Amino acid sequence: MTPAKHPTALRVQAILGPRFAVVAFEDSTRTSADAAAAIGCTVSQIAKSVIFRTAKDNRPVLVVASGSNRIDDKKVAAAIGEKVKSADADYVLANTGFVIGGVPPVGHAVPPITLLDPDLKQHQVIWAAGGTPHSVFRLTWDDLVSLTEGKAADVAKAALPDQAARP
Repeated sequence: MTPAKHPTALRVQAILGPRFAVVAFEDSTRTSADAAAAIGCTVSQIAKSVIFRTAKDNRPVLVVASGSNRIDDKKVAAAIGEKVKSADADYVLANTGFVIGGVPPVGHAVPPITLLDPDLKQHQVIWAAGGTPHSVFRLTWDDLVSLTEGKAADVAKAALPDQAARP
């Protein structure tokens, strides 16, 4: 782990300010499992950013969820009062300014509607993408709420009785 040097990660660092440190890894942090392995934390401590788009006006919706949870698009729709659709890589890049696997919870090109998975509250420390698929930063639940001004909402799919949650 070293201080991030990629221009996109440095842009995130500038948005976050000196209280936070965007760090880079040689290994990928693109998926929740990759990030947890690189950092040495649990998958549930990864605050993954997933982008949807509203069905009506194509507005971006950011869901920051625990890395161990799958996201239920019906719960997302209920939380914002509008149907949502999946966003493809081009939509994500155009609306966030970041590639999939490196989307941070801050600094998006188009300000999104933001929902936060309350399962992240259980951890004293969580980790979020830092603008590239090799960078992350450390924060707390309170930091996440403050930085994103997001709304806590139950967005996780219910796990099947015989299955563990997947990244």
